[in-house]
Amino acid sequence: MAITGRVMGAQAPLVGAQVYLLAANTTGYGGAGIAASTSNASVSLLTSGTLDTSGGPTNGFNYVTTDSNGSFSITGDYMCTAGQQVYLYSLGGSQGGVANPVAGLMAALGSCPSGGSFATEIPFVYMNEVSTIAAAYAMAGFATDALHVSSSGTALALVGISNAFANAANLAGIATGAALATTPAGNGTVPQNEINTLANILASCVNTNGAVTGPASATTCYTLFHDAQSGGSSGTVPADTATAAINMAHNPGTNITGLYGLSTGSPPFAPALSMQPNDFTVGIGFTYGFANYPAIAIDAAGDVWLASWSSKSVSELTSAGAIVTGVSYTGGGLNYPYSIAVDGADDLWVTNATNPGESVSELTSAGSFLSGANGFTGGGLYLPQGIAIDGAGDAWITNQTSMMGSILEISSMGSYISGASGYSGSSEVYYPAGIAVDGSGNVWWVNGGGGTGGVGSVARLASSGTFPTGVSTYTGSGIDLPGGVAIDAAGDAWVTNQSGGSGGHGSVTKISNAGTILSGTSGYSGGGLQNPYAIAIDGAGNVWVTSSSGGDVSEFTNAGAALSPATGFTGGGLSSPNGVAIDGSGDVWVINRGSSSLTELIGVGAPVVTPICAGLPATATGNGTSGLGTRP
Repeated sequence: MAITGRVMGAQAPLVGAQVYLLAANTTGYGGAGIAASTSNASVSLLTSGTLDTSGGPTNGFNYVTTDSNGSFSITGDYMCTAGQQVYLYSLGGSQGGVANPVAGLMAALGSCPSGGSFATEIPFVYMNEVSTIAAAYAMAGFATDALHVSSSGTALALVGISNAFANAANLAGIATGAALATTPAGNGTVPQNEINTLANILASCVNTNGAVTGPASATTCYTLFHDAQSGGSSGTVPADTATAAINMAHNPGTNITGLYGLSTGSPPFAPALSMQPNDFTVGIGFTYGFANYPAIAIDAAGDVWLASWSSKSVSELTSAGAIVTGVSYTGGGLNYPYSIAVDGADDLWVTNATNPGESVSELTSAGSFLSGANGFTGGGLYLPQGIAIDGAGDAWITNQTSMMGSILEISSMGSYISGASGYSGSSEVYYPAGIAVDGSGNVWWVNGGGGTGGVGSVARLASSGTFPTGVSTYTGSGIDLPGGVAIDAAGDAWVTNQSGGSGGHGSVTKISNAGTILSGTSGYSGGGLQNPYAIAIDGAGNVWVTSSSGGDVSEFTNAGAALSPATGFTGGGLSSPNGVAIDGSGDVWVINRGSSSLTELIGVGAPVVTPICAGLPATATGNGTSGLGTRP
């Protein structure tokens, strides 16, 4: 049952460090903006060793102590439950006789094996600043600090946190403490230089006496802790370097100059960045050998589904970005697939935007086509575009017909509820594109060619196929060449505008479920927006938008305040980003049209219910509220 390893700070042993074996809790979420509490406190697994009676945050936890080489051994004095997410945490220790009480390091072990022991799965653990960065970013969606890591304990939440812990192995080797250059599966490029730079930032404090008194120029620990507070430049000051790493993962666009300056003195980890980055998002770039992925969706297991326009196929990736061997489904009516959605049974729905040959394909996650050899046809299909699934499992489709457009509804069994020609209106449906469903069953979509001055509009339709009394089409207020739409937990609609906004670079419009424009006369802008297109909402209700011409991704609060820097987030090889989806681990997945690749921004968002339709209620609400944009 032994877990053995070494604790190293800045490539030198940390002697006398206290090593704890902890598991994530399942009684309440930790994460960015969530206060530490007993409900999200990590669980101690050690049943023997030395009991901490200091009265501090680890009071009542058992620990083992590192020797003169930084080595430790946890033998038969723990038992974890299969499926628990386990990590190591060390605190304190000394180098050259100089003690550092704020030296906190971590290493993610992952899911507890069925036998309750890591002895055969992980024979040796190398804990250092690199393993700490890997763990901090991977578990960021569930971590308030190093001692408060937790999920809600629902089935979806347990999947999300398991996938999150597993992602640490995509960033660093557990037995070596070295940042990786490629993922273990071989198809992902890891930002090794950036991870080493982040590790060097931590090392600047670990390799000292840990003094944190001011002024800012006095100590590296002071600078680190005050530039990596819980809110970035404000909030709670971290108590140790491991929590500082978690805070950097939560606030990857804040205090970049000050933090980067800590990495350049005598950096112990190489290769590292040679110049200050735009931000500290950690993004893995995945390539697959297929071009043109116009659509992306996440299923309940956290797997990623891509619809490839050029190869006329649908492909599956694991939550870690590995290609599922042999999975590239073709046939079944797949013909220039344009959009993809996942229903409550994890079946895939795909619009095939070609004419002639237009159809909607439905297939299981195992690749069996439920829509026949040619897909679902008829019902007025003509260049189908966006697709969304409602709470009853019906598919709603925007359809660009020769008469400018219609909205189609297909039952979960494949029959056209919307009749022979779909639902249409002279002003409400005009070259429709993106589409989404709220908690009342109302269907929202964007019209790229209609509205005042021909700049587009936003419209909605009741689930009965009728347009609501009063205003059903929205124009102005920043709506200008709209492309994507998403619904939040309050039932409000968020729309990307490819034009207008500050400097003409585009904006985001928010419309309440009652039809009131909430984002002012010009919409929300800034945060790196440049011709925004795709949009998604994470489990904290924050809004994520791709800038198709800017090479970046922007994040906004639910109140419209930009959280991303003026240049957006740019990690992971982003290149003309288009589609975006968020998984149950809080990772943000982005399709790069410019390089036919996929970027996973690790732990930068809040875990969200997947697939999207799983957030919709079985019984419609009267005000559009739902579980969309909420944590599992």
